[in-house]
Amino acid sequence: MTGLFSWQRSAQIGLAYLYLTLFTSFARGLPTTDSGLTGSRAVSDKEPWWSKYLTSNLPSLAGPPRGSNQAKIGLGYAPDSDSPRRVVVDLDPYPALGKPRNTFRPDDTFKITVFSDLHFGEGPEVDWGPEQDRNSTRLMKTVLREEQPDYVVLNGDLITGENTFRENSTTLIDQIVAPLNAAGVAFSSTHGNHDNDVNITHIEEIIQEQKLAPLSYTRTASSSIGGKRGPGNYWVPVYQSQLDPAPVLILWFFDSRGGIYPDGNAGTKPIPDWVDASVADWIQSESALMEAAWGPDTQRSAMAFMHIPPYAIKVVQAKLDSSKNPGQNADYLGRGSVQASMDPNSVGNDEPFWDAVSKIKNLRAVISGHDHGNEWCAREPTKDVVFCFDKHSGYGGYSDSGWGHGVRNIVFKTSRPDASIDTWIRLEDGDIRARVALEDVSE
Repeated sequence: MTGLFSWQRSAQIGLAYLYLTLFTSFARGLPTTDSGLTGSRAVSDKEPWWSKYLTSNLPSLAGPPRGSNQAKIGLGYAPDSDSPRRVVVDLDPYPALGKPRNTFRPDDTFKITVFSDLHFGEGPEVDWGPEQDRNSTRLMKTVLREEQPDYVVLNGDLITGENTFRENSTTLIDQIVAPLNAAGVAFSSTHGNHDNDVNITHIEEIIQEQKLAPLSYTRTASSSIGGKRGPGNYWVPVYQSQLDPAPVLILWFFDSRGGIYPDGNAGTKPIPDWVDASVADWIQSESALMEAAWGPDTQRSAMAFMHIPPYAIKVVQAKLDSSKNPGQNADYLGRGSVQASMDPNSVGNDEPFWDAVSKIKNLRAVISGHDHGNEWCAREPTKDVVFCFDKHSGYGGYSDSGWGHGVRNIVFKTSRPDASIDTWIRLEDGDIRARVALEDVSE
């Protein structure tokens, strides 16, 4: 057995180096910058872009190594193939950060619960302000206990930044992540227009969250990605099982920015409230890296989350048929958002992003919050992308009689890229409405 094992190892090593040699010519035509992983550095024109991931530890077949942020190139196996192929087994940055893999359940399902627009921190000087936050915390605890999600998304406007002070802004993040820590559930955050203000920024919230929550998967792309005050662009891989060499689902998170920042003269200036054009190229380069590492992107599905809806959804709402697209439709798109205004200058701001995100293979839906009175799903016809609103979760933020508070649940029925996906609105009291299968969503 020892001789056979040695022969197999020798064959594997030889094949690995052959793959690397053949891959060099291909790789020279791919992007030559690094973005979105655990670090970033320039890559010279003479150096293949993937060389920064090489180590002398070849081959590596056991899955992502712990404690290293350098990828190891070796042989792995596609989920539905017996043939070895080159993989970068720790393109996934999270093992190096001490984070466990996110996987489907043993029954091959995966459940995501989305909290949106929590708006902690309003009215701190009056009784109703802290009472709102206590109600929001109660809702989170109830939903987490009863829904038992595999993953949670906090989809923007975690706090109401204009009502907070410098000394207490980030402490509100402590309150928000406490129920998630207690439940022991993995989660990611996006950030909204109310998370950028004089006394708070997206990056400050991200740093605080990372300090407090062991199971936070929120991170940032490199500083050149995302534009002013929009650092929160990243992805999270989800595997079918712990030992699989490649994920079956990629969760993408995009920073739609918005809000204000101090201009240094006791005044403020607005921050653009759309996903910056630099994210479009980043999506393409990250997708190419995934394909080189994990095989064809047709083998994976994807889902995207962002706070402010893309501009293209304005037209979708105008033509919405509630008999085919159930769910509350009580709020006009982009309330408080320049991006979705009637100003002609707003048209096309996020077109590079929307074009790039629509080209992600097997993108099952784009999920947004921001507009508290909406909770429907519909298909955007120009790009054939399913879009869904969240449900306003927090007791902070604007609301109206009968809107209620709750979450959006999303359940992948299997780990296959073409799996059926159910989604619905769950209210705090357990009532369910607007249930649809994403693959059946129409214009």
